[in-house]
Amino acid sequence: MKKIIITIDGWSSCGKSTLAKQLAKSLGYVYIDSGAMYRAVTLYFLRNHIDWTNDEITLDALKNIELHFVYNDKSQQSEMHLNDENVEYLIRDLVVAEKVSEVATIGLVRTFAVEQQQKMGEGKGIVMDGRDIGTTVFPDAELKIFMTAEILVRVERRFKEMFEKNPNITIEEVKNNLEMRDYIDSNREVSPLRMASDAILLDNTSISMEEQLDFALKLVSTKLK
Repeated sequence: MKKIIITIDGWSSCGKSTLAKQLAKSLGYVYIDSGAMYRAVTLYFLRNHIDWTNDEITLDALKNIELHFVYNDKSQQSEMHLNDENVEYLIRDLVVAEKVSEVATIGLVRTFAVEQQQKMGEGKGIVMDGRDIGTTVFPDAELKIFMTAEILVRVERRFKEMFEKNPNITIEEVKNNLEMRDYIDSNREVSPLRMASDAILLDNTSISMEEQLDFALKLVSTKLK
């Protein structure tokens, strides 16, 4: 059966990962969380006190990083492993969230991540979400979706997710973090967040997860025909 590459780009906390996971499961495709890769690199840098403003130090650090997605039968999802350590939950911490956009702007880091992502897509049959997947990583992908939602809706979604892990977090902190990430993601020099000219816009401000999945599956069906 024909398989395609599906890219899902968009703003933070738009539900990109949720849709990508649902879509991959429905199609029997492999889900690749590009954001988790950048978060894992950020975690490594923070742990090891890497000065990522220094290209030589950054390059040396990247040589010591191995990233893999390992399927967890219990959670029924692929989880991020950094140098053979499961860091899926550690990379969701606010400390990492506050620095990941900054680290992701570094050309050396993006080159490192993109090379790995492109290798993962050689056999097709993948769904990958991120910021520049449809524009930089897989510009020839058969189906590109760009997700957006109103800022207040995104803040509320992110707050609920963060509150479960850190009850001391405030909604103002989450809002400031999202606005900062939006600005950095869309204004960075290397692969800024933008909608590919051939991408299809999906605004999920007021639709359910079931409705957005149905929308995406219809797009896939059209492409496969």
